This record gives sequence, C-alpha cells and structure tokens, in this order.
Amino acid sequence: MKPVKTKQQQRDELNQMVEQFLSDGGDVTRCGMGESGRDVNQPLPKPPFVERSDQSRTLVNEVVQAIEERKQRRKTKPRKTNQPKEPSKELLVDDFGEPLRWVWQDQNKKRQP
Repeated sequence: MKPVKTKQQQRDELNQMVEQFLSDGGDVTRCGMGESGRDVNQPLPKPPFVERSDQSRTLVNEVVQAIEERKQRRKTKPRKTNQPKEPSKELLVDDFGEPLRWVWQDQNKKRQP
C-alpha cells in the first residue's frame, strides 16, 4: 500500500512550492472581495457537448416476468434445511396433570410417551 501524506506534509510541500515560485520572480496579486477573473460583459462559457449515439433497447418484459414468478414460487415453498432445530423447553406432568419439571427436548427426536 502506498504511504499517504499527512496534511502537515501536504501544507509544507505547498508552502515550499509557493516559496520556490516567489524566489524565481513570480508575483502574487491580491483580488478584492467579489472580484472575478471573468469579464462581466462576457457570457458564461458553454458546457462541452458530448455526442451520444442512439442505442437500441432490448425489451426484457419476459425476463422480468420470469424473475417475478420465481420470487412467488420461492415464497410459497418453504426452504428445507439440514440444520438441526434448536431444542425447546417442555413441561413434564404426572398422570394427574400436575407439573413435575421442565426438560429440554430436541426437536429432531420425538418424545416417547
């Protein structure tokens, strides 16, 4: 990965370039607030024109319809997974219906009566 310059390094480099410009005889002129480098009487420059060729379009109605049908089929059919189901907590009761204790029951194995 290419090392990134820090902001301080960028500032130092820019200051060095300005100092080099001024030492070579360059001159910086100050502009007042609201002044522009553009003549007021000239119109704004036109944006560049990009020519594009007309592309022929292919209708994809059948493709979209097929995708929508697949979505509908997927919604109606539940997906079967091979993952074991999580165990659930079941209440064990005695012959008279009185609660005895809670047990964890594996969903893949049916409880024997």
